Amino acid sequence: MTGPPTGGARPGQDTAILALLGAMFCTATAYTAMGTVLGLQVYEISRHELDLGLLGMAQFAPVLLLVLVTGAVSDRYDRAVICTVSVLGQALVGFGLAAYAATDPSSVGPIFLIVIVLGAARSFMSAAQGPLPADIVAPDRVPWLMARRSLASRPGLVAGPILGGVLYEIDPSLPYVVAGLVFAIGAGLFWTIRDRARSRGRESAGALAAAPGSAAGHPLRDALEGIRVIRRTPILLGAISLDLFAVLFGGAIALLPAIAEDRLGTDAVGLGLLRAATGIGSILVLVGLAWRPVERRVGRVLLAAVGVFGLGTLVLGLTTEFVVAFVALAVLSGADSISVFIRSSLVPLASPVEVRGRVHAVASLFIGASNELGAFESGVTGELLGSGPAVIVGGAATLAVVGAYAYRFPALRDLDRYPSVAERPSTSLDLTRPEPARDPLE
Repeated sequence: MTGPPTGGARPGQDTAILALLGAMFCTATAYTAMGTVLGLQVYEISRHELDLGLLGMAQFAPVLLLVLVTGAVSDRYDRAVICTVSVLGQALVGFGLAAYAATDPSSVGPIFLIVIVLGAARSFMSAAQGPLPADIVAPDRVPWLMARRSLASRPGLVAGPILGGVLYEIDPSLPYVVAGLVFAIGAGLFWTIRDRARSRGRESAGALAAAPGSAAGHPLRDALEGIRVIRRTPILLGAISLDLFAVLFGGAIALLPAIAEDRLGTDAVGLGLLRAATGIGSILVLVGLAWRPVERRVGRVLLAAVGVFGLGTLVLGLTTEFVVAFVALAVLSGADSISVFIRSSLVPLASPVEVRGRVHAVASLFIGASNELGAFESGVTGELLGSGPAVIVGGAATLAVVGAYAYRFPALRDLDRYPSVAERPSTSLDLTRPEPARDPLE
């Protein structure tokens, strides 16, 4: 990967960058540690796969209900402060779950109520931390920082599940306490960024307030405008909805507590290792993409990656061997990282400049919510069919989706390079005819 561009540096900027990367690592570690044992605890209490799905729905509902609020708040206020408050909220959730776990609980109801608070806190964090790099560095350094921000969170996806599983074996309340403390450290790191992010954040807020039809004045109309742009742009519609349906059908991660205990015969430590496999696969692929990013045959690579994700899901559902399940999880997570990389580059580049923020808000809702909706779908099918058959059906459905999209969205399938739409401030472009562009991570 090339070094950072030198233009636009400001005093203290390197410190702010390190704080952001540290905060991303802390929040990823704490969230995955808590999420790993949360599903296990729910399953041990109720023994119903459906409750694992309802756990995902409890996180999704606040995201859906707050979508118009979180975007407006992110555009109006200091995003670093928003992230600080949101992560502190997640720390309180961790301590609340620890207190409940210490009572030897026999009901999952209070857990769902606490998780709703977690979903609300994360919805504000998601809306604020996405654009935060652009508040810290000059525009020419944003792609460079985006790549490193993504990599910074990946070690947490490995460390968090292992830490959570080991601590759960010692005491069920311990992983929640540690997660709360790590969240608090992450909140402190976000807080140190506020002085560096404030000036650019205020400029963005001023531009938003001055723009006609801005989100600050008409949030519902602007959200609908983002939907209209996506609907009339086959590349955007195909890429965003492909992710939604693939993860909706292939979201096997939610059933891992049941798979680990009922099919693989392992404990909380084994479950932590299985969750860590997803981080390992993601890290390996992201390092490869940093060295050699996807630049040609973008559409076909995207479809192939989602296809491999479906195949990995199938293998996970079929196997009863721990090692095979570990490898399958690493493979499907690596394939998902390729598709995420392509979509995160494609969506802004295929969006007209003047509506890019609204398109991003809508895309974030659908792409971000696909994990929680996929968890709910997996929980329902797992309750009806059992965890193994449910994962098999999900993998087969994902492969069917890939085939259908290859036929239904030829503009996406035949996309060779990333479109250069972002360089032209006009919504009247024919977005079905992409033109060559430099890769955003070059």
